[in-house]
Amino acid sequence: MTSEAKESPRERLLEAAAALSYQEGVGVGIQALCSTAGVSKRSLYQLFDSKDELLAASLERGAVAYKAWLLPAESDDGSPRERILHVFDRMEIESGTPDFQGCRYLTVQIELKNPTHPASRVARGVKQDLSAFFRAEVERGGASNPELLARQLMLVFDGASARAGIGVDDLTGLVSPTVSALLDAEGVH
Repeated sequence: MTSEAKESPRERLLEAAAALSYQEGVGVGIQALCSTAGVSKRSLYQLFDSKDELLAASLERGAVAYKAWLLPAESDDGSPRERILHVFDRMEIESGTPDFQGCRYLTVQIELKNPTHPASRVARGVKQDLSAFFRAEVERGGASNPELLARQLMLVFDGASARAGIGVDDLTGLVSPTVSALLDAEGVH
């Protein structure tokens, strides 16, 4: 028996929603989700109130692993500068993969255009966590205006991710020097 056969219908739906919504966008149809997951529409609606709830649950499920991969471990004793650059190094690595289409959490917010949508709320929470990480690190690093610098870092993160995601920019050698210049200007060490 394969590991796929052991997964519950709920897990298969969550995986299908994560994969298809990233590849095709949040407008992916119920039929495609059910077909990919190998479940009936009836099963989907027994497990989730709506496609919107399924999408939100898939984003929430993926957020833990995403943040664990993107952010340095809490036990990482690097300097604030090193910890911030770690995030941008990870983004640069991810942006170089063939199927990269930008940050999935930013993409969801842009596609939905509705801040009250359940998936938008999850995505916004992931972005708020990243902003809070930046703010805490730049504050710890001695920035004179930690709030502004955290916002600037988010702008670089989201902008670079979006540009790489639509294939108009290669982030290699671009993001780290940009972030370093911002950190230098604020005296973050």
